Parts: sequence; structure tokens; C-alpha cells
Amino acid sequence: MLSAQFNPFHLGLGLLLSFLVAWINSGHSPFVPRFQLWGRIFLYIPWLFLRIVQSSLHLTRLILDPRLPIHPRLIRYESKLQEPPAVVLLGNSITLTPGTITAEVNGQVLLVHAMDEVSGEDVTSGRLEAKIAQVFGERDSGA
Repeated sequence: MLSAQFNPFHLGLGLLLSFLVAWINSGHSPFVPRFQLWGRIFLYIPWLFLRIVQSSLHLTRLILDPRLPIHPRLIRYESKLQEPPAVVLLGNSITLTPGTITAEVNGQVLLVHAMDEVSGEDVTSGRLEAKIAQVFGERDSGA
């Protein structure tokens, strides 16, 4: 950005340096990169995107229904994920999914607001947590 040049070389270099700075500041040793973790995160993103699209369509149907069949509820969900970044990813993934929002996180306990039962299914079924457990290589987490 400071060079005011937006050709592929400068954009690629900026992207590479951004990832490098974020990685160094994440507390990981600069000599032991976690390439497997990043690879699994990049595989998780398309799955999450699909869940976001499906939830968007479900929420659109709820909103357009003249009866407005919402049944808001709070879900107290106790996560079995061990790593704090995994719990953060779980909370952020819930919030990114339309119809749900992570209202509070206290250690491994999340308080989730859902518009209806279907909107909260990814949380209550443990499907979302199991997917994140795969990303972080935790075998005994999830449903």
C-alpha cells in the first residue's frame, strides 16, 4: 500500500508479509510453522461458506413467511475443544452463520442466540465443533 503500486508482485508480497506478521504475532515459534493447521483451515472455509449460504436461505424463508415462525432461544453450549484458538474459531463461525450469534464466551462455555431450532442445529448437534476439532487435530472433541 505504501508503494502505491497494485501490480501482482506488490500485492502478492503484501499478502505474504501480512501472513508472516500475523503468524509471528500469534505466539508460534518462527522456526516451527503450522502448515498443516493452515491447510486444514483453508479446507474448512468452503465448508463454512456452504453452511452460511444454507443458513441464509433458511433465514430468508423465515423472514418472508407471513406468520414469521421464529422461536428465538438461548443455547448454553459447553465445548470440548482444548485449544483457545479453536474455541475462538467456534464462536466466530457461529456468529458468521446467519440466524445465530455467540452472545458470550466464558472459557469453554458459549452462550448462543438462535432464531429457531433449525438455526441452532449446527451448534446443538456438535457438527460445527466436530469440524473445528478436525481443523485443530483434536480427535475426541465434538459429537
